[in-house]
Amino acid sequence: MNMKFEAKVRYEKVCERTCRVKMVTEKYLVEAVNFAEAETRIHKEMETFISGEFSVTNINNVNYAEVIQTEGDRWYKGKVSFVSIDEDAGREKKVSHNVLVQADDVKQAFDNIQEAFKDMTVDYTISSVADSSIMDVFFFDMNLEENEEEEAAA
Repeated sequence: MNMKFEAKVRYEKVCERTCRVKMVTEKYLVEAVNFAEAETRIHKEMETFISGEFSVTNINNVNYAEVIQTEGDRWYKGKVSFVSIDEDAGREKKVSHNVLVQADDVKQAFDNIQEAFKDMTVDYTISSVADSSIMDVFFFDMNLEENEEEEAAA
């Protein structure tokens, strides 16, 4: 089972406005089995984007029930609430899940969440949608992992 990890990566970046080099720390989401794999994967992914040195300063396990990848240039964090029946107590209770959704703006993020949950058989409400500091998401690719294992064995 893949978990989701938020990795902070620190590196030197050229500011587009001022053309000056400055140190930045950016957050990325990576799917992995454990912390060690998350660190390995984020290093591998960042090596393709960053030409200089970089460091992974922090890795945290995050709890996103779903990551909704669509068209868009930003990632937004949404909170979706469901009504669940607590059979032991015999009453309804509210259960909330965090989702990460790709979109161009908050309205499109809201619409993308509605589209992803349109076939749900239970009632839900979208409690909030807010801008996220996640720069990009690196999904677990089973085919890629199998190819790398075969290459390492050869």
